[in-house]
Amino acid sequence: MADFTMTVGADGVAVILFDCTTRTMNTLTAAGWDALAALVEQVKADPAIRGAVIASGKDNGFCAGADLGEMMDYAGVRPADETAQRAVFDTLFKANRVARAVETCGKPVAAAIGGLALGGGLELALACHHRVVADDPAIRLGLPEATIGLLPGGGGTQRVGRLLGIARAMPLLQEGATLNPARALELGLIDAIVAKGEELDAAKAWVLADGDPVAPWDRKDFALPGGGPYSESGNAEFIAAAAGVAKSGLGNYPARMNIARAVYEGVQVPMDAAIVIETRYFVATLQTPAARAMIRTQFGSLPALRRGESRPAGIERGPLRKVAVLGAGMMGAGIAHVLAKAGIETVLIDVSVEAAQKGKAYSTKLLDRLVAKGTTSRESAGTLLERIRPSGDYAAVTGSDAVIETVFEDVSVKAEATAKALAHLGPDALFATNTSTLPIGRLAVAHPDPSRFIGMHFHSPVDRMELVEVVIGEATGQAAIAQALDLVRQIGKTAILAHDSPFFYTSRVFDTYIREGMEMLADGIAPLMIDHVGRLTGMPRGPLELTDDVAIDLVDRIARQRHLLLGDAADRRRSDDVVDMLMAAGRLGRKNGRGFYDYDASGSKRVWSGLGERWPVTVASSSPELIGEMRRRFLHRQAVEAARCLAEGVLDDPRHADVGAILGWGFPRWTGGPVSYIEQIGIGRFVEECDVLSALLGERFSAPESLRNMVRNRTRFYTPNSVLRRAYGRNQNLVSLGHGHCGTD
Repeated sequence: MADFTMTVGADGVAVILFDCTTRTMNTLTAAGWDALAALVEQVKADPAIRGAVIASGKDNGFCAGADLGEMMDYAGVRPADETAQRAVFDTLFKANRVARAVETCGKPVAAAIGGLALGGGLELALACHHRVVADDPAIRLGLPEATIGLLPGGGGTQRVGRLLGIARAMPLLQEGATLNPARALELGLIDAIVAKGEELDAAKAWVLADGDPVAPWDRKDFALPGGGPYSESGNAEFIAAAAGVAKSGLGNYPARMNIARAVYEGVQVPMDAAIVIETRYFVATLQTPAARAMIRTQFGSLPALRRGESRPAGIERGPLRKVAVLGAGMMGAGIAHVLAKAGIETVLIDVSVEAAQKGKAYSTKLLDRLVAKGTTSRESAGTLLERIRPSGDYAAVTGSDAVIETVFEDVSVKAEATAKALAHLGPDALFATNTSTLPIGRLAVAHPDPSRFIGMHFHSPVDRMELVEVVIGEATGQAAIAQALDLVRQIGKTAILAHDSPFFYTSRVFDTYIREGMEMLADGIAPLMIDHVGRLTGMPRGPLELTDDVAIDLVDRIARQRHLLLGDAADRRRSDDVVDMLMAAGRLGRKNGRGFYDYDASGSKRVWSGLGERWPVTVASSSPELIGEMRRRFLHRQAVEAARCLAEGVLDDPRHADVGAILGWGFPRWTGGPVSYIEQIGIGRFVEECDVLSALLGERFSAPESLRNMVRNRTRFYTPNSVLRRAYGRNQNLVSLGHGHCGTD
């Protein structure tokens, strides 16, 4: 059945219904565009048809965007192959060609939007002459292509620029933000908001009222709001837009620069020429390594892991109804909050009911802020809080489907808490420990059935961090793995699977980033430069300031645990000297206002002068060569450690490495993750660059033999489009441009 069908009413209004019958959400495909083009031609040619309304046949939205599975077929075409490139352009120009046919059919066309309209879905609506949206604040409208390394390829850069002017259009296009209907109306992206369920009638009424069938930019008197790039006002806006691109993308995102170029060039020419310019930039962007990596990770790997694709087969599913959390500190309080938010009865245990109530107070404070912002109701907040039952009595865990232990990072303390809970726990209950450093096998000794024992490493702050690192002990059973993954999915988070080893995956690789910053400090590089280049890579914070945020005493405790676990194999590092010196000076980081930086009451900071006394700055000025080397040190160091984790069997799947890095500690999204970063560079070239760094800086950069074998055997971590194709085959709603929702199984 065609994705688009049409009926013509007695009033002469054609209703074009968009309904992908094989998918749970509408997505735009090549076949769909062809079907729409044929219907638009009928509207244009039939004198009995007064106009048309494009609406969705689904309750969950207008359109989630374009089919990325199809699009990725063209991502690997070599630019030097001119014949193939022309074919790619012709195919990908179809969206613009059909949208333009809608816009110029000579009859009024309205879009009736009763749900989300993202990416290509919003672009189709923008090609209509009038847009009516249901009054529902949950509806999202936007062009989020930039967030996955692409640019809008169905006229979005040109129509948004012409509707809003450069100053207001560029942030939307560059940042990929989504809007609710009220904000979209305020900006001028849509024309009307009506009561939910009335959008189709309102769109028809506009057509029957002799709606204008000519887009503003097709009129001779059209003037770009705010002025064009060579007008006095428009020139300033374009300069500001270029500065915004440089600041937000830091040169890492080709899409953002190409969006600016497409807008700059496109608004100076008629629309028919402008959409050709846009498609050329779209093709160029799609074929960048960054776009391919980002799409694969965000629309292939991430949704697959969210669905629990790694879950052991053949084990019955079932929701967890009651979970006990041992320890009401920061982590325990955060875990209790997300459990209760998911509708799970939650028992929060600590040494006393008063201590446990302090943990519950975390949720109270968090919810009070949300109520004040108007993002949740007082009633909903109260219902959530009722699900958290603080207690100082371990007997309260009775009847729990699972226990999550979050007490102090000490084997004996955790063993004591485990024993107290097990005295009241059924034999089939899952027992999970939240730890970032302690071996799961060693902690599982406290459980009479270690097959039911597993690690669940939550990341702080738990209410905002999506990742949970599920750590499999040597004795952990398949049922425990399945139940842990089910719980992660039930609370709306994403799990990666790691095997028991020192520091597992996320803590181990994250540590290399902050340690490399300290190595640079010991090399005499200025602290401000170290942090600046860290941010230039796309990391959310520089390594020194991030260490202050994490807390230096925590870094010290992890280092001591490393020496306990590795013994003689734990080499002494220069970064250990840095940490020891800060600890001796009582500098614990931001939490006591004294770390690598001194912090004042306002939160501003300046580099601690004592650093220069111990490690004098010998490299105070930057150069492109130095910045390039520093960037490589930061990114290669993390990537080579991720490769070692795969080589050593800490991880079994490169998807878990990429997703875990991006969600766990903010590894730059433009890379697609550390494994995708290696493939962007090319495994052979990456190994060569690691060899150079290793010779200069030490064995920490030495590439594992597994990478050298891949070079010799000409193999890769990912086959072309493998993750998208595998995911797409499992779920026909998965890969849609501009929407991260995965649909249902």
